[in-house]
Amino acid sequence: MVKHQQDTLAGISRFRLLTDQISSLIIISQSIKVFSSKWALIRNKLNNIISILAVIPPEIQDSADCSLLNNVVQSVEETTQLAHKCIELSYTGKLLMQSDLDIICEKFNAHIKSLCELSSPDCFSPSAIVVSRPATSASKDDLKFYINDLFSRFKIANIEMKKQTLICFNAVIQEDDRWLKIAMEVEAFVHVLVWFLSSKDLGVQEVLKSLDTIFGFELYKGVLVSIGVVAPLIRVLECGSKLSKSLSTRCLMKCTAESENAWSVSAHGGVTSLLRISAGECESSGELVGLACGVLKNLVGVDEIKRFVVEDGALQIFVNLVKSRNEVSQISSMEFLQAIAVGDQLVIDSIVNERGIRVLVHVLDPESSFSSKSRETSIRVIMSLCSDLTNLNSLVSYGFIDHILHFVQDGDIAVQESCLKATYWLSGISDDFKKAMGDAGFIQVFIKLIATKPIEIRDLVSKTLSNLVSIPKNRKRLLEDDQNVSLIMQSFDQEGTSTNRKLLLPIIMSLSGCNSGRKKILSSRYLKNIEKLADDQVSDARKILRNLSSNRFVRLVRGIWH
Repeated sequence: MVKHQQDTLAGISRFRLLTDQISSLIIISQSIKVFSSKWALIRNKLNNIISILAVIPPEIQDSADCSLLNNVVQSVEETTQLAHKCIELSYTGKLLMQSDLDIICEKFNAHIKSLCELSSPDCFSPSAIVVSRPATSASKDDLKFYINDLFSRFKIANIEMKKQTLICFNAVIQEDDRWLKIAMEVEAFVHVLVWFLSSKDLGVQEVLKSLDTIFGFELYKGVLVSIGVVAPLIRVLECGSKLSKSLSTRCLMKCTAESENAWSVSAHGGVTSLLRISAGECESSGELVGLACGVLKNLVGVDEIKRFVVEDGALQIFVNLVKSRNEVSQISSMEFLQAIAVGDQLVIDSIVNERGIRVLVHVLDPESSFSSKSRETSIRVIMSLCSDLTNLNSLVSYGFIDHILHFVQDGDIAVQESCLKATYWLSGISDDFKKAMGDAGFIQVFIKLIATKPIEIRDLVSKTLSNLVSIPKNRKRLLEDDQNVSLIMQSFDQEGTSTNRKLLLPIIMSLSGCNSGRKKILSSRYLKNIEKLADDQVSDARKILRNLSSNRFVRLVRGIWH
C-alpha cells in the first residue's frame, strides 16, 4: 500500500516537474527578439501541453508511459537550448535555426497528440459540459470568458469537439465583430487557427471560413501573414478539396489586395499553383477558376511577377478561358488580361499574338450564346487593349463594328450602353473609323435613338453622332433622308436636360456649314427651337442662325437675323 502511494506521488511529481520546466521555458522565450512568430507558435504549443497535463487524472499520471514523458522532457530541453542561442544570437545561420524551430514545432505537435490520447476519453468529449454562449449584448468580460472557453477546447479537446468548436466560433464572429476583436486579443488564439490548417485529422474548411472572416479586417491581415498563414494556404491549393481550394483562394485574394503580400505568395509557389488551377478548368469549378484569376490579378501588380507570368507563356491560358462557357471563368480571365496589360505595350502585343483580340471580339458575335455581362466585359477589355492602330484595324477586320451595331439596335440596355461607349470611343480615334461607322449604317440608327430614354443613352448617341458628322461624307449620309434634320431639331422641344440640348447643337452646327444642310434646317418647322435657344443667349444656337443668315434665300424670305 505504501509502495503504491510512493509510485503515485512519483508519477504526479514527474508531471509537476515537467510543467515547471515548460513554464520556465515559456518565460525565457518571451525575451527572445528574433523569429518572434515562430516562438509565439512554440509558446502556444507549450501552453497546450501544460493545459493537457493539468487535466490528466492522478491515476493516469501514475500509470503514464515513462518513455512518452521522457520524449517531452527531451524536446523541452532541446527547445531551451535553442532559446538561449536566440537570446545570445549565437546560432550559426538563420535558415538553420528556422529549420530547427520548425522541427521542434512538429515534435510538440506529436507530443500533444500523444498526451491527448493519454488523457481521459471523457475530457472535453461532445457530452462534456461547456459554457453556454452569452448574448451579444452581454458584457465584454462574459464574451471573453466564452472565447477563452472556446480556446481551451481548441487546445485540448478531441477532434470532433474541435470541429464543433470551430463551427461555434464561426457562428459568433459572423454575428458581431466584437467576438472577433476579443478573440484576437487572446494570446496565440490566431496561431492555433493557422496551426489547424496543417492538421490532417481536423479538416480545414471550418478553419478557412474563420480565416476568411479575419482577412476581411485590414487590422488583422498583417497579423495572419506575420505568423505564416500564406504557406499553409498555398498547400491547400495544391492538395485540398474544391471547396477548400475556393476558401483558400478567397483568403489569398483578400491577403493580396492592392498587391500586398504578393512576394510572400510568390515565394511559397503560389503563382504556379494558381496558374495550374486556371489551366485545369475542366477539373476546377468555375468559381475556383474565377477566384484564382482574381488572386493573380492582384499579384501581377508587381512587375517581376507579371514578367514571370508572361515569359512562362501563361497568357495563352487566359486567352483560352475567354472562350469558356462558364461565365465566371470567362469574365475573370478577361479582367485578368486587362489588369496584366495596363500600361504595358509588350504585354498587349503578347496578348494580340495569342489571338486575344480575335477571341474577345468573338464574344460579341450575335450568333454566339455568351451572356450580356460577358459581352459588357469584353467591350471594356477591348477598349483598354486597342490603342495601337494595328490592333484597331484588326478590330474592323474581325467584325467588331458590325457586332456593336447589332447590339446598339437590339441589345438589352446594359449591353447597348456598353456598345454606345465603344462607338463614341471609336468615333474619336480617326476619320477612317468615322467613315467605316457611317458605311456600316450607324447614322440612321443613331437618329432613331436621339429621342430615346434613358438620358445616358441619349447623351452617348448625341456625342457620337456629333463626331461622325464632322466629316463631309457622313453629313451627306445624314442629309439623304429629309426627316433626319427635323427629328434632331424636334428633340430640342422634348423634355430633357440642357446638357443633351447642348450636345445636339454641334450636330446642327456641322449641318449648317453646307448648303444642303442649311436648306433642310430652314425648311424644318422646328427651326423655332433653335431660335428660342438663341434668344436665351445660347452661343451655339446663335452661331447656327448666323450661318443660316448667310443664305440668299433667307435674306429674301426671312430677312437677316441680328
